Amino acid sequence: MTSPAPADDLTGFSTPGSGRGILDVFRYGYLLRLLIRKGTQTRYHGSILGWTWSYVKPAAQFAIFYVVMGVFLNLNRGIENFPVYLFSGIIVVNLFNEAFGNATRSIVNNKALVKKIYLPRELFPVADVFIAFVHFLPQLVILLAVLFFVGWAPTLVQLAGALLAIVIVLTFALGLGLLFGALNVSFRDAQNLVEIILLFATWTSPVLYPFTLVREKLPPWLFDLYMANPLTVAVELFHSAFWFPTTSGAMERPEHLWLLAAVGVVIVASLVVVGQFVFRKLEGRFAQDL
Repeated sequence: MTSPAPADDLTGFSTPGSGRGILDVFRYGYLLRLLIRKGTQTRYHGSILGWTWSYVKPAAQFAIFYVVMGVFLNLNRGIENFPVYLFSGIIVVNLFNEAFGNATRSIVNNKALVKKIYLPRELFPVADVFIAFVHFLPQLVILLAVLFFVGWAPTLVQLAGALLAIVIVLTFALGLGLLFGALNVSFRDAQNLVEIILLFATWTSPVLYPFTLVREKLPPWLFDLYMANPLTVAVELFHSAFWFPTTSGAMERPEHLWLLAAVGVVIVASLVVVGQFVFRKLEGRFAQDL
């Protein structure tokens, strides 16, 4: 016979409310899928056009930028296939803006669940990042539909770069979302700061203009910082995959793009670690502050 375990033996039990952070998200796969399904199905609830808005909004945004930047400022004369260049950059920034913005508000928007039951709080920003990716797909479909009519012939390396760009953007948004999402619970000013960051995102990446224009205006050290921005790297990877194959090949591309991509991966991975650290430090006060 085996002797009974001592009363203070807690082997096999876990401390309530404790976990492994973002790693626990994979243990709650069903709940994650449920949150993603809820977010995608309720986005246009009560709307007549429904998911059509996922096509109308980026199309309207593209039209405005094209008229202002392409027609009024004549950038379309200096960039071959400017409409493709513009739209392939816009959808990358849109993905980042939606993922980052939604992840920042994720804890506050789900305060009813946070206050009532325990589950990994990281589920909410991770789910919102995936929801942003789902809403990004219709924009990508529009881009691909146009590309098939303009002689698009990418290489496998260029397509791999596009996939890496999506990973960089989603990871970048998740790291920032964990950081600002945690801060936003106690300090709602964080949400206003994020709105300012999102306002600058479109203009501080080579979406509406070529990177060569920045190189001409900035000193070398500041230009290097500009190119190390993960969002800039992702935009240029998309340009390399979707825009450059439609040109004559005379347009200049950034040097050492894959090296810049490696730097971007290191930056966004480090940011996820920092965001997770801050999130874990503050999550004990979520229920109280909400």
